[in-house]
Formats: sequence, C-alpha cells, structure tokens
Amino acid sequence: MAGVEEVRAGIAVANEKASAGIAALQQAAMALEEAQLSLSQATQGSQQHEINQAHGLLAEALNGITGMQSTIQAGISSADAYSSRL
Repeated sequence: MAGVEEVRAGIAVANEKASAGIAALQQAAMALEEAQLSLSQATQGSQQHEINQAHGLLAEALNGITGMQSTIQAGISSADAYSSRL
C-alpha cells in the first residue's frame, strides 16, 4: 500500500485534473450561452416548434453542465476531506 504522502500527492493530482475539467465545462457553458444568444437573435419573434425546442435543449445542456460542475466539485471536496484525515 502507498504511503500517506503518496496518497495525498495522488489525490492532489486527481483534484487538479478535476478542477481542469470544471474549467473546461465552464468554457463549454460559455460557448453554449453564446450559441443561445446567436440563436435568439437570429430567430427573434419565431414561434416555430423547432426553434423553441432548440432553445429548450440548449438550456437543458447548460443545466447539465452546471450539475456536472457541482458533482465534480463535491468529489474534490470529498477527496480533500479524506486527504486531510490521513
């Protein structure tokens, strides 16, 4: 079994990678927000079902990203708590 310092170092690396994942998700969320804005501007006033569906799906994707970010952050917090008890 790995020593305490090796475990802590491994957790730190995992948390860094997880934090990078959160940052990547934030970039994706920003791109989706821009896509929503462009779609809204391009289709302003349209009541077509497909456009409403597209808006809804983009909003759903953004909500999913937010949920993933929260889940990843909770994982980081759990790993940190374990590391601090070592």
